[in-house]
Order: sequence, then C-alpha cells, then structure tokens
Amino acid sequence: MAEIAAIPGADEKAGAIAALRTLLGERLTTSLPLREAHGRDESWHPTVPPDAVAFATSTQEVADIVRICAAHRFPVIAFGTGTSLEGHISAPHGGLSLDLSRMNRVLEVNAADLDVHVEAGVTRKALNAHLRDMGLFFPIDPGADASLGGMAATRASGTNAVRYGTMRENVLNLTAVMADGRIVRTARRARKSAAGYDLTRLLVGSEGTLGIITELTLRLYGIPEAISSGVVSFPDFTGAIDAVIETIQSGLPIARIEFLDEVQVAACNRYSKLSLPETPLLLVEFHGSESSVAEQAERFGAIAAEHGGGDFEWAVKPEDRTRLWEARHNALYAALALQPGKMGLITDVCVPISHLAEAVAGTKDDLGSSSLIAPIVGHVGDGNFHLIMLVDPLNESELAEAQRIHDRMVMRVLALDGTCTGEHGIGEGKMKFLKAEHGQGVAVMRAIKQALDPLNILNPGKMFSL
Repeated sequence: MAEIAAIPGADEKAGAIAALRTLLGERLTTSLPLREAHGRDESWHPTVPPDAVAFATSTQEVADIVRICAAHRFPVIAFGTGTSLEGHISAPHGGLSLDLSRMNRVLEVNAADLDVHVEAGVTRKALNAHLRDMGLFFPIDPGADASLGGMAATRASGTNAVRYGTMRENVLNLTAVMADGRIVRTARRARKSAAGYDLTRLLVGSEGTLGIITELTLRLYGIPEAISSGVVSFPDFTGAIDAVIETIQSGLPIARIEFLDEVQVAACNRYSKLSLPETPLLLVEFHGSESSVAEQAERFGAIAAEHGGGDFEWAVKPEDRTRLWEARHNALYAALALQPGKMGLITDVCVPISHLAEAVAGTKDDLGSSSLIAPIVGHVGDGNFHLIMLVDPLNESELAEAQRIHDRMVMRVLALDGTCTGEHGIGEGKMKFLKAEHGQGVAVMRAIKQALDPLNILNPGKMFSL
C-alpha cells in the first residue's frame, strides 16, 4: 500500500501556519535555526527540518494545535529534548514540530501510593531532584536527560532496567491527544486493572505515531538505604559475559550491571580521566539494606572470580559512584572523541540472556575483520547491548561497511529470538527490520495506525510505511 502521509500543498501549509500563529503568537516560529534544531536528534540520520515549530504549554493547547493541523492535513511531530537515536523527530513530510519542553510541571506527588503525575516535558533529572527530599526516586535511566513524555513514547529503559524494568512497567496511565484532537486518559492510578483494552501500553512505545503524550502518572520507589557500586575487569569479553549470565540466572537482585569492551574502556579513560584497566569490564550497582548490599556484592564477587574477573573495586562514596556512572553515561561522547570529525552510527539489540555471549561474540568477530573502530557497551543484565561505529559521513565505503555490520548484527539477533532494538526504538532507522521481527504483526500495527490516525498526520514516515 502506498504511503498516505499528509503532504500539504503551499496553500494548506500557509493556512495551517497562519492559524497556528493566531493561536500561539510568538510561540510559533519558522526560524530556520530552530527548525533545524527540531529536525535533528543525536543519531547519524540526516537533519530534516519541519516547516514550523510550536511551543505548547498545556494539554488543551496541544489539542487545539492538533485540530488545526488535522484540518489542514499538516503533519505533527512531538518533540521532547531531541535525544532520540533513530531519527524519530525528523520531518520527512514537513509539518509542525510540537515542542513540549515548556510543559514541565510536576503536578502531584502521591507519596503514600508511590506515584507521581507530571507533564510530558519534565525531564528525569528534574523529577528526581524534585523527589529527593521526599526519599523517593524514579529509576528509569536511559543516560540522556530525556523528557518523560519522550521516554514513554520510545519505551525507554537504561541502566536500572534489570531491577526496575522499563517505561512499559513504570507508566500507570497517560493523558494523550489523539489525531483528531480528542483528549484521552488511558487509565486510573490503580496498580492493576482488567477494564477494557490496555491503551496505556498501546501508546507507550508508539513513538508519537498514535497520539501525543502530554501527561503521565509514573511509579516511584523509595531511595535505597544503601547503594554501592563497583568495577571488575576481565581478561576477555567471554568471561565478563558469562559472569553476567550466571549472575542473572542465579537470581541475584542486582540493580545495574553494565558491560564495556576494551575499546570503550580506553575511550572512557581518555574522556573521563579514569585509570581503569583497558580490558573488558563490568560496572555494577547494588541497592538495599546495608547487610543485603554486602551479601549481594560478596556473591557477585565470587561469580566474577569464577569467570576470570580481577579484584572488585568498590565505589561506596556518592561522589565516586557519580564519577563512574557519569563516565558510563558519557560513553557515546567518549567514543566520538576517539576519532574527532567522525560521526557515530549507534544501534542497539537485545537477546534472551542465555544467547548474550553468542550475540556479542558474533559482533566482535565481524568487527575483528573490519577497519572500523566500534566500541560495545550495554545494559547486559537484560541482554541489551549497543554498538557505536565511528564513520566518516562522506566516505561511502565506511558507511557501507557500517551498514553491513549493523545488518548482520540485527539478523543474527533475530535468529536468536531477540529484537532489533531493546530501547532505541524503530523511528526511521530500523523500519526495514520490523517485518522480519514481527511478520504479520506489522499488518495489525498498520491497521491500528490507520484506525487512530486516518490522515497519517502524527509523525508520518516513522516505524513503518503505509
């Protein structure tokens, strides 16, 4: 079926922009620098700017904006902080970038029920700063200081997912504006419900193609009594991966367990001024009571030693933990600094934990026969790892080689019953793998999209073609 994206003509485009300017005044702009900034995320995909950028301040205003856009068949691309990694916010059909960053209020904290109601533009760091004095925190940590609405739209996860889950498990309900301007609340604050279709899970991970998330109710957790982090190095990556597999299979309630290969460790040493052994390592964290944290660390240390791990180096002081995790979160920038001027073709996959060693080994073998520098880093506690291939965007042979390695990695993972993306999402970058992963399920996805957005104005050109 041909793409049916709304591609407005010049008159419709002008009419939409005029109507939006009447509604928003100076909060509607056609400035080229702002348009370009809103058509570019942190991925390698080319910038494709929208025709205009709008800054919304309320759910009702988002609904009014969407009604205007629907009347003029003018595409709408929701924008949070621009930290996505698969070209989610580009505007291949033009239209409006709807910036939700000014919708940044924490609306209600229900400490007794361990939940919080926020607007979509609140970032994860801002929320945790707001919660800190209450002894509460929100654990989903994708690295970037992303907006919570964007994190829900891309079903984000991150370093804490092995213990606390992903956005899928931590969103209780959403308020969303649908393609015709209707405002929908997907659920109540109850921790479970058997009432009707699960609209919350339908919108979480829909990447702005089914509705625009404007408010969220999220699960909260008590800040652990004790937190301890540490690093253990291994002579080779197989020992590190085998230690991860045994740790998870043993049921050890580890909070975070991150893998960095020797290339990434070297990059982090240079960028973050560390002095870690430049061999594969695991960066781990334990949460709980003082006694339980000590017990977990002892058990993990024994497992690591069985697989060739060296001495376990503790980082108990908050400032030492922060330094380690900041280095991990800066892994992308550290990798890019290895070859200044090159860009990072960043991708992620996820496999059942029992296949993790095979998946990583296959990718390492491909890289061993390639001239590309490509660090591997991952949230391996749930089988998720990332590859950052450094390429010259003007060098066609390097781009082709990176694409070859990427495609082989994804198809290998699919053969292991994994997924083409554990957390980055599909966007425009992984559209070609969706059919290979879901088969006839893609036809069902298309039917849902066409039912909820018949004009295809919500983030057209993403996830799959119509």
